[in-house]
Amino acid sequence: MQNRLISAIFNPITPMNDKFLKPYNSAETEDGIYKLWLESGYFNPDKLPERHKDAYSIVLPPPNVTGTLHMGHAAMLAIEDILIRYKRMRGYKTLWLPGTDHAAIATQSKVEKEIEKKEGKRRHDLGREEFLKRVDAFAKASHDTIVNQVKKMGASIDWSREAFTLDEKRSFAVRTAFKKMYDLGLIYRGNRIINWDPKGQTTISDDEIVYKEEKTKFYYFKYGPFTIGTSRPETKFGDKYVVMHPDDARYAEFKHGQKIELEWINGPITATVIKDTAIDMEFGTGVMTITPWHSMVDFEIAERHKLDGERIIDTFGKLLPIAGEFAGMKITEARKKILEKLESKGLLVKEEDYTHQVATAERTGGIIEPQVMLQWFIAVNKKFKKGNTETTLKEMMISTVKDEKIKILPDQFEKVYYNWIDNLRDWCISRQIWYGHRVPVWYKGDEVYVGVEAPEGSEWKQDEDTLDTWFSSGLWTFSTLGWPEQTADLATFHPTSVLETGYDILFFWVARMILMTGCLLDTIPFKTVYLHGLVRDTKGRKMSKSLDNIIDPLGMIAKYGADATRLSLIIGNGAGNDLKLSEDKVRGYKHFANKLWNITRYVLSSTEGETLETDYRISKELSELMKDVTADIENYRLYLAGEKLYHYAWHEFADVLIEKSKPILKEGSEAEKKEQKQFLLATLATLLKALHPFIPYVTEEIWKDMPIKEKKLLVVEEWPN
Repeated sequence: MQNRLISAIFNPITPMNDKFLKPYNSAETEDGIYKLWLESGYFNPDKLPERHKDAYSIVLPPPNVTGTLHMGHAAMLAIEDILIRYKRMRGYKTLWLPGTDHAAIATQSKVEKEIEKKEGKRRHDLGREEFLKRVDAFAKASHDTIVNQVKKMGASIDWSREAFTLDEKRSFAVRTAFKKMYDLGLIYRGNRIINWDPKGQTTISDDEIVYKEEKTKFYYFKYGPFTIGTSRPETKFGDKYVVMHPDDARYAEFKHGQKIELEWINGPITATVIKDTAIDMEFGTGVMTITPWHSMVDFEIAERHKLDGERIIDTFGKLLPIAGEFAGMKITEARKKILEKLESKGLLVKEEDYTHQVATAERTGGIIEPQVMLQWFIAVNKKFKKGNTETTLKEMMISTVKDEKIKILPDQFEKVYYNWIDNLRDWCISRQIWYGHRVPVWYKGDEVYVGVEAPEGSEWKQDEDTLDTWFSSGLWTFSTLGWPEQTADLATFHPTSVLETGYDILFFWVARMILMTGCLLDTIPFKTVYLHGLVRDTKGRKMSKSLDNIIDPLGMIAKYGADATRLSLIIGNGAGNDLKLSEDKVRGYKHFANKLWNITRYVLSSTEGETLETDYRISKELSELMKDVTADIENYRLYLAGEKLYHYAWHEFADVLIEKSKPILKEGSEAEKKEQKQFLLATLATLLKALHPFIPYVTEEIWKDMPIKEKKLLVVEEWPN
């Protein structure tokens, strides 16, 4: 029945369909076309015609189930759909696999705020089970909205394989990965410094930090024979190590390990001299005291020299008893009083205006307080067996790209990638929230059990923490294909062909997928990484509610159509570059869809009764253009390919070739008229095929009425050579 329906739709129609007498109406067309594509089954690689053999796969970077998609997501969808549609037309067995991300902290935070606003309750008032029911309901509603938006963009995605980072199959993959890495000695529980959000009461990852510029004071204090500088005097109660560079001639008289008696905030202390190359001799006085418990840099210095440290600030941002008379005070309250005391003791040397970046939690706005805490980590510098050799995760991540197993586009991001890995520290993977994958570890007294399934017996208690979202999304390319089972999909489509995503998550997601895939599968997750830039407003500003400059993709689709929205996000948008977008640009590409519609009206009305012959020929110029366009797409120059096709259709075909055809069709011989009609139909057919990956809706709608024998859906037509 399905094949008969498609066949009926695509029989050549004579005379010209009346729809071409009216302007193209995307609102009346797009939903029907998408339904036709879904009914064809061609988004599923298993249902493609026999000519589609070699595998080509992309996994959709999973949008967070926290709301709706923005223009950055729309750009991602447009780019990936162009690649998939092009490769499908080239005869590849294409899989574009969709899914969504539970985005643990972001989603939980959103639901918590909603409950507190509407009911005046916190999650602990509801209990874990009831709260998670609320989060699941929110995530489901958000998921449905996102899926609808993705479909509106025309994404030729295989919905039959849709995944969710928190569904049962992915949960099993997460537990399996954790167990395997634990058994390799790469996952451990230990006391290390982490990013702590006092407001959200959880650890957070580096990508969940927003840096805000703050103007404050930088203070200089007498510290025995030294002058030290800091913007945070409230952390200095535990400072008993004074550090300087071993090559700093100013402090040559002081020896490593030397003890110095001095007066400090709450009385006399003994300080120890430490020489370390991490010290910047040009900053401040070139000497500093360290607070290992509350500074990433200080913690690393302390680790190198096996120094101890003390907690000064608790998890709620209040000073602990080590602060003496200031214990129990919040940081902002205590700072003023501490300064007054240091000044009264003659230890305040001077203060200066100081502008710096303050780390805050993206979801709660809380000021990040580094803390040494007992957490779960992945060891990035520990040797482990990989095949017949020993390596570390860091070494593996570097060699994978240096050996050109993976290509990062544009090239300049390779240096950024290496620099990030060089500075990579052990990855904290535990979070103190309820929503997400529970750490698959159980405790019974002093016994610890790590497993894919819970141990037998009622006395075991599972770890309360959940895993960092990036842990589950790091498995995305292979967990979505069935791993840890050795499925046909995994064998066929992995490693995936391309990962396309924003350059802003190169470290947080791309690098971690390379880490997890290399460790667990001893292979790569993808062959090419294509990094797109951010979508900004015409002034180059990030789109935000506060600036009132957000351009909503669904709004643009409703007004101008998905094709116009897609083109506006592609033309002028090179890899790795930010794109300036305006509604005027989207509106302009709606005119192009109408132009193509008008071109079609002329061609079909001028060729009534004519059927395009199977062995049709195109002009040398168009043939050369197709070579250029093909090379551009193959080399990820999508913006150039789109621009060239746009200009050819508008300026060469419409303005030149069609005008040249008019006197021939009017006054030429019958042979000349037939030749011209064939030429017009062949040119239009070629352009429709070439433009289809870029503007799929209007091209498919026109294609239905093209007088071509043995015609298929444009989505599976052969790419024009």
